[in-house]
Amino acid sequence: MYGKAFAPEYQGALTSLSVNSSLVDVLAAGTEQLAAAERAGRRGEAARSGLAVAEAHRRLGQVGDADRAWKASYRAARAADDTAAMAWALWSGGTLARQRGAFPLARRLLGLAAELGERGGDIVVRGYSLAGLAETGRIQGDYEAVGRLHEQLLAEARRRGEARHTVWALEGIAQMHRNTGSYDSAYAMFEEAAEISARADDRRGHAWALRGLADIVSVRDGDTERALALLSEAEESCTAMNLSSALAYNHKMRGNVYYRAGRYSEARDLYLQALAEFRAMSEPRGEALSRLGLTKSLARLGQDRTETAAELTELARDLERIGLRHARAMVARAQTELGLDTDPGTEAAR
Repeated sequence: MYGKAFAPEYQGALTSLSVNSSLVDVLAAGTEQLAAAERAGRRGEAARSGLAVAEAHRRLGQVGDADRAWKASYRAARAADDTAAMAWALWSGGTLARQRGAFPLARRLLGLAAELGERGGDIVVRGYSLAGLAETGRIQGDYEAVGRLHEQLLAEARRRGEARHTVWALEGIAQMHRNTGSYDSAYAMFEEAAEISARADDRRGHAWALRGLADIVSVRDGDTERALALLSEAEESCTAMNLSSALAYNHKMRGNVYYRAGRYSEARDLYLQALAEFRAMSEPRGEALSRLGLTKSLARLGQDRTETAAELTELARDLERIGLRHARAMVARAQTELGLDTDPGTEAAR
């Protein structure tokens, strides 16, 4: 039995904040508490308030502010000799690094966070940090290496009745199933994640689950209207909570749905919108995937073949630089689909 979802990253004086609190509200409350803690010389409280500030900035796509905030939180935690708070700050920094496409840095910071979490006796930050490592590997396409870790974390979350982490693990495993063509398994896990997150009042997790369901409904069933309806429902939560990154990925997925339906002008417009959103928050992975969709849409709308081929070649280089292991395969799929010269291998873009 799962209880109501909670947000362990909102700590100290901010524990009353909900997992569904608007990020604008979180940032305002965190900034106020951080200033009060600094005036009072309460370093531990400054570290914990600073963590909420860092996470609000990160999720709002304010990369520079997020980077400064997690580092300040870590310094305050170290000055207070608070090992668990140091771990949480490193978790935030590692999550930001992954968001920015700095995967080696993400793995290093998340690994340190997991170690400090264990040393400080905080099993929650240890679990979140291991989950971050698993997600980093999954995003890069290293499914064999992180699949078992996802399953382990899912089992632990189920055992403790942690709805939010159960939903995260289900969605990660579902995404791996989807990307390897096991659509029925992916659908079942996204559906379970949607049910658990709805009961636990986890609007963020529910929005991601709906996005996953929309993807499967579109690619497996060809049901464009249902997929768009699911994405519209998810978008309501993203907008209410100011979830900038989730909203951009929602728009990119809407572009995917339109593209699969042969509605290329609408797909182009959505990819352009998502591309601008990802660029505004310095999220290279989302930017690259939006560029791929945009290039394919423009090709379908009559763009010169030579220009399309050049864009795909440039995109392949950029994806490899970011560190996405299936980058060339994703581009190869597009080249094959568009009747251009291709390298071996195929892979579906998330």
